[in-house]
Amino acid sequence: ENIACNGSGNSQTSFYLTGIPSLQKSLFLPVFLIFLLLYLLILVGNALILVAVVAERSLHKPMYFFLINLSALDILFTTTTVPKMLSLLLLGDRFLSFPACFLQMYLFHSFSCSEAFILVVMAYDRYVAICRPLHYPVHMTPQTNTALAASAWITALLLPIPAVIQTSQMAFDNIAYIYHCFCDHLAVVQASCSDTTPQTLMGFCIAMVVSFLPLLLVLLSYARILSSVLRINSKEGRSKAFSTCSSHLLVVGTYYSSIAIAYVAYRADLPVDFHIMGNVVYAILTPVLNPLIYTLRNKDVKSAITKMMCHQDPKSIGKP
Repeated sequence: ENIACNGSGNSQTSFYLTGIPSLQKSLFLPVFLIFLLLYLLILVGNALILVAVVAERSLHKPMYFFLINLSALDILFTTTTVPKMLSLLLLGDRFLSFPACFLQMYLFHSFSCSEAFILVVMAYDRYVAICRPLHYPVHMTPQTNTALAASAWITALLLPIPAVIQTSQMAFDNIAYIYHCFCDHLAVVQASCSDTTPQTLMGFCIAMVVSFLPLLLVLLSYARILSSVLRINSKEGRSKAFSTCSSHLLVVGTYYSSIAIAYVAYRADLPVDFHIMGNVVYAILTPVLNPLIYTLRNKDVKSAITKMMCHQDPKSIGKP
């Protein structure tokens, strides 16, 4: 079987994406339309938030600065995987070259890490706002915010590099079959004809670090926030403090639920389709829900978007 399995890092290798193996041909178009609709929702919803926050001066606050980082991330994160999934479903376009597959893998995991880190930074912002309100203007200066966001992005861009390089040096057949809709690290490792144990273990360890460490930091922030809020005497003050956190908490909940679904789908003894769908849910769920959560739960964002869409004088468009 592995006679064609030549040397490591074989750039002649083409990767064949199986997609969702048991999905019937007749369902390709409906599934394509669902994914297309979700992708358009992600692009439009997150772009609206980006434009509204940049255009509305009252939203030039740290909380919304981190929110536009999250929106930009969601657009990039889904753009690394969804267009290829769409062309696979509509055109049967299943092949990826060696560089394209590894680039997709690297970007998917980088943006995924960035999302986790930005959510931590947002939790820290809420912690300072509620637990140390008097120090907030001193702590959360534009320079600090930029440094926090930049460190989240840069760390996430560096973290997957060792795993991606090591995986690219594994041996693959000339055509390597990936049981997935995109080049996920574990799916690519499993397509190799080298010993997959070290890479699987390394991928698992990195995933634990970038999932659990940020989650722990978010939970610590919220434990402190909760104890502060419970000390507020007025009911009105408590509900106001909680309402500033509710959107972020919902986003964190969505993000980690989708990770849990992907994790259970991989670890449980389920058919390969469940593994694939678990990861597809992870790749699409949070980016779709983030703009919805922030536009429905956050009055400031909602009013900025409404104002932008309804009250723009046509004569003023194009003027500085």
